[in-house]
Amino acid sequence: MEPLFSPALHRQRHQFVIDFVKRNKPRKVVDLGCAECTLLGKLRWFQREIDLLVGVDIDGTKVKKKMHALAPMATDYLQPSYEQLCVELYQGSVTQKDARLRGFDLVTSIELIEHLTLDDVECFSEVVFGYMNPVDVIISTPNSEFNPFLPGLSGFRHSDHKFEWTRAEFKTWAQTVCLKFGYEVEFTGVGAAPPGQQESVGFCSQIGVFHRLEGNMLRCDNAEDVFAYTLLYSINYPSLRDNNLLRRVLVCEVLCWTENLKSRWAMKTTCDEALCGIEGGKEECLSERCMEVEEEQTVCGAEMREPMGPCEKDLSKDQENDYSKLQRCESVPLEVLWSHCPKVSALCGSLDNLRRILTDDPDVNLSQDGNAVLLQYDEQDLGEKEEQDDLQDSGYAEARQHCLTAEQEEDWGANV
Repeated sequence: MEPLFSPALHRQRHQFVIDFVKRNKPRKVVDLGCAECTLLGKLRWFQREIDLLVGVDIDGTKVKKKMHALAPMATDYLQPSYEQLCVELYQGSVTQKDARLRGFDLVTSIELIEHLTLDDVECFSEVVFGYMNPVDVIISTPNSEFNPFLPGLSGFRHSDHKFEWTRAEFKTWAQTVCLKFGYEVEFTGVGAAPPGQQESVGFCSQIGVFHRLEGNMLRCDNAEDVFAYTLLYSINYPSLRDNNLLRRVLVCEVLCWTENLKSRWAMKTTCDEALCGIEGGKEECLSERCMEVEEEQTVCGAEMREPMGPCEKDLSKDQENDYSKLQRCESVPLEVLWSHCPKVSALCGSLDNLRRILTDDPDVNLSQDGNAVLLQYDEQDLGEKEEQDDLQDSGYAEARQHCLTAEQEEDWGANV
């Protein structure tokens, strides 16, 4: 049947729901008859629109088969957003009431009601429109008038179907529901008929989109708070609304950028020492690259000029005498991180919040006044620094400069 349509008919039905979610942005969505959670798997990507995504099916085995595919991906943990998505899956019948499904923004029932008896359809109407009372409801069901266009079909489209309505029958049921429970409905569908036949037979799958009328609000009745469904799966996606997660992400960003600054500053210092020489007490640059490095010191795209400085510590005389054994450190002002790193400022909201969060974190070392992050040099950094100082003191730089000059003279002489 489905090769007659492109995209496939079930994809068109799901796309109809997705387009509705994009336009209307419901916060709480439940899919009745979710089966293997295919539609839910597509809707979970709309975290900016949906806070709570729920699936219900009477066949728990089908739900369990694919439910773990709805778990957060690694990228959701590495790059959490402010949106807070919760996914819940239940086993239960759509003819039974459950208080956890009341007050939703959108209920979807895709190709479900035809699997119910007519008596159960009446119970379904009472549960969905009368008890759950959502803002919007999307119901799709086969259009029996389209069946003659489906090759090789005799009888219903599925062996479990209890009925298949014409457009008139579906319209009669939908309008009855609207009058009884305070809704209005518009009719549409997916799976277009052959050219010239659309008006006479309609869509292959007919769809009713129900909107709750203004003033028809959810009725609170404690006697109706029943919990008939069995919870099979529940997962909360990582969100920056979780203070612990927000703290971890912010600290990681701060440590990352401060180390980045440390590396940039060290690279600039090394480059300055390598490219610049001293003659007659005056500093002479051997290359224009020295000036370029100064101009290129940036953090998050904003220009910086040596944002780091030596950390200030009160040292005793004994410590001063033994300073070579102490680890050196550099400081990065919090104002630098706040003003030049958009993600840091967006995460903490204010400079005071940034200082408060970092003060309480054991992984961050702040200055005594709490205005700067202190970065210590590890043994490798200190070893490299001492090696550079030894080479400088030994006259290696001056000898190397003289050697390069001699080599250059030889090359120039060969080229003349």
